[in-house]
Amino acid sequence: MEIMNTISKENYLKTIYQIKKPKSKKVSTAHLAKRLEVSNAATSDMAKKLFDLGLVKYQPYRGVELTAKGEKLALNVIRRHRLWELFLIKTLNLSWSEVHTEAERLEHQASDFLIDRIDEYLDYPDFDPHGDPIPNKNGELPVQPDSVKLTAAEVGKFYFIHRVKNDDIKLLDYLTELGLKLNMQLQVLSRLEFDNSVRVKINNKEHSFSEKIAEKLSLVSADGEKR
Repeated sequence: MEIMNTISKENYLKTIYQIKKPKSKKVSTAHLAKRLEVSNAATSDMAKKLFDLGLVKYQPYRGVELTAKGEKLALNVIRRHRLWELFLIKTLNLSWSEVHTEAERLEHQASDFLIDRIDEYLDYPDFDPHGDPIPNKNGELPVQPDSVKLTAAEVGKFYFIHRVKNDDIKLLDYLTELGLKLNMQLQVLSRLEFDNSVRVKINNKEHSFSEKIAEKLSLVSADGEKR
């Protein structure tokens, strides 16, 4: 029972960190409940428990906000998750879509000693297989390059794939079938104004992406231009 409570607590903290906005660190309990697929009542109950532990600031109907202690724990869980994802891809050759679910389980189980050894084994990586930043053991995030979503990329320009949002397993499966990987170069060929779909060239093959897919891909310029 204690293990399940710890997992639940860590999942709440991680999710609060992931969905908070830069300008407003508060997250509504309704938004949190929707993201975690639990009831509003359950979320409010957990918020009270996290408040009692000094992990969040909480007032009913005003949302939750991580304390410094809560943010440190959230970043530690995120670090574990992203290191596990990279480890599973590097060592077991799992795909983009397979590693997320496995990492969700493993992030709560390993000791800090094992996570530090995995970090060392992977040569202290800055980004996970989806391009998300990996916090170091002190909770510090790497400097991220200027990026632009494919929906806003300039026609005719060359880019490298920097990040893909990993919240849709079917999308990751589709991109895997196409052979897409991080740091792969692409050229934006055209954009259809009526639906904002994008046509690109990757490895001399042309692909058309809907706006929904293009919105999930972040790119960095291949010619050094700041964006």
